Amino acid sequence: MELFVADLIERFYTALWPFLRIGAMLIAVPVLSIEAVSVRIRVLLTLALTLMIYPMIEWPTIDPVSAEGLAEIVNQILIGVLMGFFLQIVTAAVVVGGQAIANAMGLSMATMVDPGLGTVPLMSQFLLILATLIFLGVGGHMLVIGILLRSFETFPVGVAFIGEANFGALIEWSAMIFLGGVLLALPVMVALLLVNTGVGVITRAAPSLNIFAVGFPVFFLTGYAVLILSMAGIGARIQWLWMEGIERLKDFVLVPGVF
Repeated sequence: MELFVADLIERFYTALWPFLRIGAMLIAVPVLSIEAVSVRIRVLLTLALTLMIYPMIEWPTIDPVSAEGLAEIVNQILIGVLMGFFLQIVTAAVVVGGQAIANAMGLSMATMVDPGLGTVPLMSQFLLILATLIFLGVGGHMLVIGILLRSFETFPVGVAFIGEANFGALIEWSAMIFLGGVLLALPVMVALLLVNTGVGVITRAAPSLNIFAVGFPVFFLTGYAVLILSMAGIGARIQWLWMEGIERLKDFVLVPGVF
């Protein structure tokens, strides 16, 4: 009986580390981090992935209440959260792009409540739904789970710790929030800039014209027309953002800046 209890405690000590990293990433990663996905589903998925990876790797036995164990708990949670943040940057870029399109079309006041991001413009919500479908369509969830499980080999428990190079890689990638947003919104913004210029010329030629009565429908219809025509390009850019984010995530868990 004592041997059984000792073996059970040892297995708990070893299974705790993959559980912490996987659980932390599932809390931070897009799609699964929204409130619509209940805590019960996340815990069950974390347990399933932990049971999947547990027999494949030799896990160190570290007492979680010791100083070394507490440091390792923080380290595993940090690794999981930062892995999720690499993909959250893509969703942030999509939100910024939707905000830019909404502002250009005069729809900045049209907002919706997103379960994961709070109140966002209607256009951002539309692009987020599109981005989620593209992510699932290209098998991004399977790629991310594969990278997560592989990270226990390249970023082993008790050996690899978060370092300056890891945070530097995340900060460098975070610039894509603004660059990616501009790339998504560029077709609509350029078209509406030209329309704005034309409306300005018309206003100078006919000062008595009610620019608010004429301008808003023109911006609205032109914006939607350009958005529909450029949907293929926007979808391709969103897919590129996801693939680039997954590549950055892969580089993150393989980065040599660990000690």
